[in-house]
Amino acid sequence: MRRARAIASTTLALLWAGVVVVPANAAAAVAGPWATVNVCDTPGHPDGIGIRAAMPGNGAAGDRMLVRLRVQYRDRLRRWRPAGAQADSGWIDLGGARARMREVGRTFTIRPPAGGAAFVLRGVATFEWRRGDTVVRRARRLTRGGHPGTAGAEPAGYSAATCTIR
Repeated sequence: MRRARAIASTTLALLWAGVVVVPANAAAAVAGPWATVNVCDTPGHPDGIGIRAAMPGNGAAGDRMLVRLRVQYRDRLRRWRPAGAQADSGWIDLGGARARMREVGRTFTIRPPAGGAAFVLRGVATFEWRRGDTVVRRARRLTRGGHPGTAGAEPAGYSAATCTIR
């Protein structure tokens, strides 16, 4: 009972911080790393794009999991470009890699272009599994739809590959 309360307390604290941890002994199968747009210019986040990402642990004691979330915009030649330093989370430490899966999300505010034009945006998540200062694995994922159960989605269940800010 005491252990259950401690796990529940830790889980609530991590949920509040934007990190979701699935215990290593969870029954659900683990997919590879993924990223999605879970907020796109909503009343609660005007001019905002929310990017949520998840990565599985590798089971190695002492390894850490880190993720970096960045926003890109599509230019007039339809090439994807970085949206700038304000649209970069920097490296987020998700903790030990013995966890089955860890998730994190960030919402970025992007000023819409002048004159009624629009930005088409997407997210890029870079994942690293590190042992000390050594990267033992790296992966990169573009945002995709199809993750309707993501925490913090607005509206609930929202998951998309891109977002348009007007």
